[in-house]
Amino acid sequence: MKFSYAMLPDYPLRESLASIRLADELGFHACYAADETWHKDMWLLFAAAAGSTERIRLGPSVTPVTLREPSLVAQAVATLDELSDGRAEAVLSSGNFGLLAQYGVDWKRTKPLSRTKEALGVVRTLLADGAITHHGEFYTYDGLFTFARPVQERVPLKLGAMRGPRSFEAAGELSDGCHHALSCSRPAYEYAVRHIRAGAERAGKDWRALDIGAWVVFATGPDGDAAKDAARSMVGIYASSMPPEQLIRNGVDPAEVEPVVAAIAEGDLARGIELTTPSLAERLSIAGTPEECAARISEQIAPAGVNHIICAVTDRILVQAFTGRTVEGVADVNEQLRLIHDRIMPEFV
Repeated sequence: MKFSYAMLPDYPLRESLASIRLADELGFHACYAADETWHKDMWLLFAAAAGSTERIRLGPSVTPVTLREPSLVAQAVATLDELSDGRAEAVLSSGNFGLLAQYGVDWKRTKPLSRTKEALGVVRTLLADGAITHHGEFYTYDGLFTFARPVQERVPLKLGAMRGPRSFEAAGELSDGCHHALSCSRPAYEYAVRHIRAGAERAGKDWRALDIGAWVVFATGPDGDAAKDAARSMVGIYASSMPPEQLIRNGVDPAEVEPVVAAIAEGDLARGIELTTPSLAERLSIAGTPEECAARISEQIAPAGVNHIICAVTDRILVQAFTGRTVEGVADVNEQLRLIHDRIMPEFV
């Protein structure tokens, strides 16, 4: 089982760089970040991190092809790959539906899966050949070329998927893996892996060789109750982007989340957090002491065939930045990274 750190680039940049260096020293597989306007620019952050790290892989999980044109994704990935001496990768998706709405984009009209599949082909071709001629449904190029060339012979390109089943099958068939965000239950991951496997086998690929990542809202520390409270503060914000099918696979009635989503949509974050019950938070996050977190991963995620845990670490600073709420006794990001390394990773060697 690989472990990676998923960051939101909302800390002072010097602190983010220090955390990436620590994750590198501790042997985390990768550091990922959301490529979203809401946060500081992850491409610039990872470009800076590339020069002060040695092993950790770097890239977006996810980058939205509805907003970031895929030829520019290819250019950025290739440039990051050179800067990091072959440690770049990327997870593509259609994008965060809430963010798209703020751009005036109705995601239902974007043909999200078809667009993402075509974008994946564009990025792969430009990375492989350095040039592309393509006349597709969404993207057109006539002899477009780039001098941005990757170091890796094949840069890992994966898809982000949450709804399914076609998105999971596309990831298995067409890409190098799938990152499934926000689910924390065995039924949800069994569903995802079943369809990832079906897509891989359709393409004649060994599904077990794919990167099957569980991107989870995560908080740990000596004070397990404080960690759970920190995760609860963020769950409602994340849950607003989960489709009803995914909520159900995690044992959540979509009606249970509707008041939370409505409060957050109105800008009443305090009310949204208040309506996020501990029971709801527990179903949609991995939080508690390191031993509690390891047990949840062992019981709910690992048995499904997932081979990669992507910890979206939540701490006091992040909760304060997003919600204005102060949660005492929560371990900071760097302490949580050390706890993951010292007391959770060894359980999955």
